[in-house]
Amino acid sequence: MAKDIGIDLGTANVLINIKGKGIVLNEPSVVAIDTQTGRVLAVGSEAYKMVGRTPSNIRAIRPLKDGVIADFDMTEQMLSYFIKKLNVKGIMSKPNILICCPTSTTSIERKAIRQAAEKSGGGGSVYLEEEPKVAAIGAGLDIFQPRGSMVIDIGGGTSDIAIISLGDIVVSRSLRTAGDRLNMDIMTYMRKSHGLQIGEHTAEKIKIEIGTVVPGHRTKEMEVRGRDIVNGLPRTVTLSSDQIEKALHDTMLSVIEAAKEVLEQTPPELAADIIDRGIVLTGGGALLDGIDSLFAKYLKVPVVVADTPLDDVALGTGFLLEHIEKNSKKNRKAK
Repeated sequence: MAKDIGIDLGTANVLINIKGKGIVLNEPSVVAIDTQTGRVLAVGSEAYKMVGRTPSNIRAIRPLKDGVIADFDMTEQMLSYFIKKLNVKGIMSKPNILICCPTSTTSIERKAIRQAAEKSGGGGSVYLEEEPKVAAIGAGLDIFQPRGSMVIDIGGGTSDIAIISLGDIVVSRSLRTAGDRLNMDIMTYMRKSHGLQIGEHTAEKIKIEIGTVVPGHRTKEMEVRGRDIVNGLPRTVTLSSDQIEKALHDTMLSVIEAAKEVLEQTPPELAADIIDRGIVLTGGGALLDGIDSLFAKYLKVPVVVADTPLDDVALGTGFLLEHIEKNSKKNRKAK
């Protein structure tokens, strides 16, 4: 028997959930290729280690940008590699695939995601679901009740904000502003304020280890090495959490503004539910220090961070795959 698989195809990471086994793969969405031959040299964690550290003939590519496929062939190769690694195909049957995408994905982008999954997955049915809905299920929200649930899913490439009721999205916004943008903010801040050029890896590390979005909420320091933009020589500076808060401030406010717009468009009955039940933050961005306090301050409703924000979309796919199978069995019986 083939095992059905759920894929959280993220800009930063790919997570795969096999039905009955749970999350079996969590690797960076990176492919390293030899530019002279076009051959794929490494995928996932191995390729991620090469980002910013490759000779001229090797390129480490992130095939997804802002939550959508930027390089179709590389996405397909990456998915094929991961699916092959898991060995989920049965001899007779083909696995069904449930794959998640941001709410703002266009029909052309959806078609590209579906095609990449079909080509790499080996022939079963391919289902597409919207990320915030799947993340809400993974975070333990019962979205099938006639009650409003609000989820803000801050990933690597996109932030998805949605109000969900009766199993479907009522109001949503998707911003191409998320974890990657925050890394860029830190890189820009370092260049402007310290005259130091740093790479994406270093920016990510700073964000995780000393970053905060609330002034005075965290008081950590970190030594950061980079290249002096004036003389080109290596140099070290000491950074504090409050400096990183300044760097991230504007981007965080743009996500909050989008959340306000969603709340303003929400039907009154559902808005009342959100005041009672609060907002759930999920995705890697939910791990930012102080983020729940910041959102609660501006949105004036309770805000909680999900228990497993990095895994919620992948966990949600597991639940939906069970759902799909039950429905298809019901349909077969009905026929």
